[in-house]
Amino acid sequence: MEDISTGSDSDYSSSWISWFLSSKGNEYFCEVDEDFILDRFNLTGLNNEVANYAQALDLITDQLDDEVQDELRGSLDVQARLLYGLIHARWIVTARGLAKMVEKYKRGDFGRCPRVLCQSQSLLPIGLMDVPYEKSVKLYCGRCEDLYSPKSSRHGSIDGAYFGTTFPHLLFLVYPTLIPPKVGPPLDGPTSSSSTSGGGSGAGEGKRSRRTTGREEIPEMGGTGESAGEGVSTASVALKAERYRPRIYGFQLNETAKLQRWQEATRDRQVARLEALEERGS
Repeated sequence: MEDISTGSDSDYSSSWISWFLSSKGNEYFCEVDEDFILDRFNLTGLNNEVANYAQALDLITDQLDDEVQDELRGSLDVQARLLYGLIHARWIVTARGLAKMVEKYKRGDFGRCPRVLCQSQSLLPIGLMDVPYEKSVKLYCGRCEDLYSPKSSRHGSIDGAYFGTTFPHLLFLVYPTLIPPKVGPPLDGPTSSSSTSGGGSGAGEGKRSRRTTGREEIPEMGGTGESAGEGVSTASVALKAERYRPRIYGFQLNETAKLQRWQEATRDRQVARLEALEERGS
Protein backbone atom coordinates (compact mmCIF):
# COMPACT_ATOMS: atom_id res chain seq x y z
CA MET A 1 0.00 0.00 0.00
CA GLU A 2 1.25 3.49 -0.75
CA ASP A 3 -0.04 6.73 0.67
CA ILE A 4 -1.11 9.31 -1.86
CA SER A 5 0.32 12.78 -1.52
CA THR A 6 -0.54 15.49 -3.99
CA GLY A 7 1.87 18.25 -3.09
CA SER A 8 3.98 19.80 -5.79
CA ASP A 9 7.07 17.74 -6.55
CA SER A 10 9.09 20.91 -6.97
CA ASP A 11 7.95 22.64 -3.78
CA TYR A 12 9.42 21.28 -0.55
CA SER A 13 8.80 24.61 1.27
CA SER A 14 11.27 24.69 4.15
CA SER A 15 12.01 20.95 4.26
CA TRP A 16 10.97 17.61 2.77
CA ILE A 17 9.19 16.60 5.98
CA SER A 18 7.19 19.85 6.04
CA TRP A 19 6.19 19.29 2.41
CA PHE A 20 5.20 15.70 3.13
CA LEU A 21 3.08 16.56 6.18
CA SER A 22 1.32 19.40 4.36
CA SER A 23 0.40 17.20 1.37
CA LYS A 24 -3.23 16.11 1.13
CA GLY A 25 -3.80 12.60 2.44
CA ASN A 26 -0.98 12.72 5.01
CA GLU A 27 -3.00 14.26 7.85
CA TYR A 28 -2.65 11.12 9.98
CA PHE A 29 1.12 11.57 10.25
CA CYS A 30 2.92 13.64 12.86
CA GLU A 31 6.34 15.25 12.54
CA VAL A 32 9.24 13.01 13.52
CA ASP A 33 12.02 14.88 15.33
CA GLU A 34 15.13 15.22 13.23
CA ASP A 35 17.41 13.97 16.01
CA PHE A 36 15.39 10.73 16.09
CA ILE A 37 15.88 10.28 12.34
CA LEU A 38 19.60 11.05 12.52
CA ASP A 39 20.19 8.47 15.26
CA ARG A 40 21.03 5.43 13.16
CA PHE A 41 20.18 3.10 16.05
CA ASN A 42 16.51 4.04 15.57
CA LEU A 43 16.71 3.01 11.91
CA THR A 44 18.17 -0.46 12.46
CA GLY A 45 16.98 -2.88 9.79
CA LEU A 46 15.22 -0.32 7.61
CA ASN A 47 17.98 -0.49 5.01
CA ASN A 48 16.64 -3.97 4.15
CA GLU A 49 13.12 -2.61 3.63
CA VAL A 50 13.86 0.43 1.46
CA ALA A 51 15.60 0.54 -1.91
CA ASN A 52 18.10 3.40 -2.30
CA TYR A 53 18.01 3.68 1.47
CA ALA A 54 20.93 6.10 1.85
CA GLN A 55 19.63 8.49 -0.79
CA ALA A 56 16.07 8.31 0.55
CA LEU A 57 17.36 9.16 4.02
CA ASP A 58 19.35 12.08 2.61
CA LEU A 59 16.20 13.33 0.88
CA ILE A 60 14.19 13.18 4.10
CA THR A 61 16.89 15.09 6.00
CA ASP A 62 17.42 17.59 3.13
CA GLN A 63 21.00 16.51 2.59
CA LEU A 64 20.61 15.07 -0.90
CA ASP A 65 22.70 16.59 -3.68
CA ASP A 66 20.54 18.70 -6.01
CA GLU A 67 21.78 17.00 -9.17
CA VAL A 68 20.99 13.51 -7.87
CA GLN A 69 17.65 14.75 -6.65
CA ASP A 70 16.68 15.93 -10.13
CA GLU A 71 17.72 12.66 -11.76
CA LEU A 72 15.94 10.31 -9.35
CA ARG A 73 13.17 12.54 -8.01
CA GLY A 74 10.26 10.25 -8.85
CA SER A 75 11.62 6.98 -7.52
CA LEU A 76 13.30 8.62 -4.53
CA ASP A 77 10.07 10.31 -3.47
CA VAL A 78 8.36 6.91 -3.32
CA GLN A 79 11.20 5.39 -1.31
CA ALA A 80 11.43 8.44 0.95
CA ARG A 81 7.72 8.18 1.77
CA LEU A 82 8.16 4.49 2.57
CA LEU A 83 11.18 5.19 4.76
CA TYR A 84 9.49 8.06 6.57
CA GLY A 85 6.42 5.92 7.18
CA LEU A 86 8.46 3.11 8.73
CA ILE A 87 10.40 5.60 10.86
CA HIS A 88 7.08 7.16 11.85
CA ALA A 89 5.81 3.79 13.12
CA ARG A 90 8.82 3.60 15.46
CA TRP A 91 8.59 7.24 16.49
CA ILE A 92 4.95 7.22 17.62
CA VAL A 93 5.61 4.54 20.25
CA THR A 94 8.24 6.73 21.95
CA ALA A 95 7.31 9.17 24.72
CA ARG A 96 7.66 12.24 22.49
CA GLY A 97 5.90 10.59 19.58
CA LEU A 98 2.97 9.52 21.75
CA ALA A 99 2.64 13.07 23.08
CA LYS A 100 2.33 14.44 19.55
CA MET A 101 -0.25 11.84 18.57
CA VAL A 102 -2.25 12.54 21.74
CA GLU A 103 -2.65 16.13 20.57
CA LYS A 104 -3.99 14.96 17.22
CA TYR A 105 -6.26 12.43 18.96
CA LYS A 106 -7.76 15.12 21.21
CA ARG A 107 -8.45 17.30 18.17
CA GLY A 108 -10.17 14.41 16.41
CA ASP A 109 -7.74 14.52 13.49
CA PHE A 110 -8.24 10.80 12.82
CA GLY A 111 -12.01 11.02 12.69
CA ARG A 112 -14.74 9.77 15.00
CA CYS A 113 -16.43 6.43 15.45
CA PRO A 114 -19.49 5.95 13.19
CA ARG A 115 -21.19 3.72 15.76
CA VAL A 116 -24.11 5.66 17.21
CA LEU A 117 -23.65 4.47 20.80
CA CYS A 118 -19.99 5.54 20.81
CA GLN A 119 -21.19 9.16 20.64
CA SER A 120 -18.49 10.47 18.29
CA GLN A 121 -15.59 8.86 20.13
CA SER A 122 -12.24 9.88 18.59
CA LEU A 123 -10.43 7.17 16.63
CA LEU A 124 -6.77 6.21 16.40
CA PRO A 125 -4.91 4.86 13.35
CA ILE A 126 -3.63 1.30 13.52
CA GLY A 127 -1.99 -1.23 11.24
CA LEU A 128 -3.01 -4.85 11.01
CA MET A 129 0.55 -5.79 10.06
CA ASP A 130 3.97 -4.36 10.89
CA VAL A 131 5.25 -5.32 7.44
CA PRO A 132 4.73 -2.81 4.60
CA TYR A 133 2.63 -3.51 1.50
CA GLU A 134 0.36 -5.96 3.33
CA LYS A 135 -2.64 -4.08 4.79
CA SER A 136 -3.87 -0.51 4.65
CA VAL A 137 -4.40 1.59 7.77
CA LYS A 138 -7.54 1.11 9.87
CA LEU A 139 -9.06 3.22 12.63
CA TYR A 140 -9.46 1.87 16.16
CA CYS A 141 -12.20 2.95 18.54
CA GLY A 142 -11.22 2.54 22.17
CA ARG A 143 -14.84 2.58 23.22
CA CYS A 144 -16.34 -0.25 21.16
CA GLU A 145 -12.87 -1.78 20.60
CA ASP A 146 -13.59 -2.35 16.93
CA LEU A 147 -11.90 -1.30 13.69
CA TYR A 148 -13.15 0.84 10.85
CA SER A 149 -11.89 1.84 7.42
CA PRO A 150 -11.08 5.51 6.82
CA LYS A 151 -13.83 7.41 5.06
CA SER A 152 -11.43 9.14 2.67
CA SER A 153 -9.85 7.09 -0.11
CA ARG A 154 -6.67 9.12 0.37
CA HIS A 155 -6.36 7.92 3.94
CA GLY A 156 -7.58 4.46 3.04
CA SER A 157 -4.57 3.98 0.77
CA ILE A 158 -2.02 4.64 3.54
CA ASP A 159 0.01 1.58 4.51
CA GLY A 160 -0.91 0.29 7.96
CA ALA A 161 2.75 -0.46 8.69
CA TYR A 162 3.30 3.30 9.01
CA PHE A 163 1.42 3.13 12.33
CA GLY A 164 1.98 -0.47 13.40
CA THR A 165 -0.08 -2.85 15.48
CA THR A 166 0.98 -1.51 18.88
CA PHE A 167 0.41 2.25 18.80
CA PRO A 168 -3.19 2.84 20.06
CA HIS A 169 -2.95 0.29 22.84
CA LEU A 170 0.37 1.64 24.06
CA LEU A 171 -1.10 5.14 24.02
CA PHE A 172 -3.93 4.09 26.34
CA LEU A 173 -1.43 2.24 28.54
CA VAL A 174 0.74 5.36 28.90
CA TYR A 175 -2.23 7.75 29.15
CA PRO A 176 -4.85 5.78 31.14
CA THR A 177 -6.94 8.92 31.69
CA LEU A 178 -7.69 8.89 27.95
CA ILE A 179 -9.27 5.41 28.02
CA PRO A 180 -12.83 6.02 26.76
CA PRO A 181 -15.71 5.25 29.13
CA LYS A 182 -18.08 2.50 28.04
CA VAL A 183 -21.14 4.61 28.90
CA GLY A 184 -21.89 8.31 28.84
CA PRO A 185 -20.35 10.98 26.63
CA PRO A 186 -16.75 10.55 25.45
CA LEU A 187 -13.96 12.32 27.28
CA ASP A 188 -12.50 14.02 24.24
CA GLY A 189 -15.18 15.16 21.88
CA PRO A 190 -18.70 16.34 21.09
CA THR A 191 -21.88 14.49 21.82
CA SER A 192 -23.72 12.40 19.28
CA SER A 193 -25.63 15.43 17.98
CA SER A 194 -22.51 16.55 16.12
CA SER A 195 -21.16 13.12 15.23
CA THR A 196 -21.69 13.50 11.51
CA SER A 197 -20.08 16.92 11.18
CA GLY A 198 -16.63 16.28 12.58
CA GLY A 199 -13.72 14.06 11.59
CA GLY A 200 -13.85 14.44 7.83
CA SER A 201 -10.43 12.80 7.55
CA GLY A 202 -11.57 9.50 8.95
CA ALA A 203 -14.52 7.44 10.08
CA GLY A 204 -16.07 4.08 9.44
CA GLU A 205 -17.49 3.07 6.13
CA GLY A 206 -20.97 3.35 7.61
CA LYS A 207 -21.81 -0.32 7.22
CA ARG A 208 -23.36 -0.57 10.65
CA SER A 209 -25.27 -3.71 9.77
CA ARG A 210 -22.01 -5.63 9.41
CA ARG A 211 -19.13 -4.93 11.74
CA THR A 212 -15.65 -5.16 10.33
CA THR A 213 -13.02 -6.90 12.37
CA GLY A 214 -9.90 -5.40 10.83
CA ARG A 215 -8.93 -8.73 9.26
CA GLU A 216 -11.61 -10.21 7.04
CA GLU A 217 -15.28 -9.47 6.63
CA ILE A 218 -17.69 -11.90 8.20
CA PRO A 219 -18.51 -14.51 5.51
CA GLU A 220 -21.83 -14.09 3.79
CA MET A 221 -24.59 -16.38 4.91
CA GLY A 222 -24.73 -19.22 2.45
CA GLY A 223 -27.00 -19.62 -0.51
CA THR A 224 -27.76 -17.51 -3.54
CA GLY A 225 -30.84 -15.88 -4.95
CA GLU A 226 -34.12 -16.84 -3.33
CA SER A 227 -32.53 -19.67 -1.39
CA ALA A 228 -30.12 -17.37 0.46
CA GLY A 229 -30.10 -18.16 4.15
CA GLU A 230 -31.96 -21.45 3.82
CA GLY A 231 -30.38 -24.36 5.65
CA VAL A 232 -27.81 -22.13 7.34
CA SER A 233 -27.20 -22.64 11.03
CA THR A 234 -27.28 -19.42 13.04
CA ALA A 235 -24.88 -20.99 15.51
CA SER A 236 -22.35 -21.83 12.79
CA VAL A 237 -22.45 -18.26 11.50
CA ALA A 238 -21.91 -16.93 15.03
CA LEU A 239 -18.87 -19.15 15.47
CA LYS A 240 -17.30 -17.80 12.25
CA ALA A 241 -17.44 -14.18 13.39
CA GLU A 242 -13.95 -12.83 13.98
CA ARG A 243 -13.08 -10.12 16.46
CA TYR A 244 -10.16 -7.77 16.81
CA ARG A 245 -7.63 -8.61 19.54
CA PRO A 246 -5.54 -5.66 20.81
CA ARG A 247 -1.83 -6.42 21.12
CA ILE A 248 1.30 -4.58 22.23
CA TYR A 249 4.43 -5.79 20.46
CA GLY A 250 2.57 -8.98 19.56
CA PHE A 251 1.37 -9.76 23.08
CA GLN A 252 -2.31 -9.62 23.91
CA LEU A 253 -3.26 -7.23 26.70
CA ASN A 254 -3.91 -9.08 29.96
CA GLU A 255 -7.12 -7.36 31.07
CA THR A 256 -8.51 -7.30 27.56
CA ALA A 257 -7.61 -10.97 27.06
CA LYS A 258 -9.38 -11.85 30.31
CA LEU A 259 -12.48 -9.93 29.25
CA GLN A 260 -12.48 -11.51 25.80
CA ARG A 261 -12.18 -15.01 27.27
CA TRP A 262 -15.27 -14.31 29.38
CA GLN A 263 -17.12 -12.87 26.37
CA GLU A 264 -16.22 -15.88 24.24
CA ALA A 265 -17.36 -18.27 26.96
CA THR A 266 -20.67 -16.40 27.09
CA ARG A 267 -20.94 -16.58 23.30
CA ASP A 268 -20.27 -20.33 23.37
CA ARG A 269 -23.11 -20.79 25.84
CA GLN A 270 -25.44 -18.78 23.61
CA VAL A 271 -24.36 -20.80 20.58
CA ALA A 272 -25.12 -24.02 22.45
CA ARG A 273 -28.60 -22.70 23.23
CA LEU A 274 -29.14 -21.77 19.57
CA GLU A 275 -28.07 -25.22 18.46
CA ALA A 276 -30.47 -26.83 20.92
CA LEU A 277 -33.33 -24.62 19.69
CA GLU A 278 -32.53 -25.41 16.06
CA GLU A 279 -32.55 -29.13 16.79
CA ARG A 280 -35.97 -28.86 18.43
CA GLY A 281 -37.28 -26.87 15.49
CA SER A 282 -36.07 -29.43 12.97
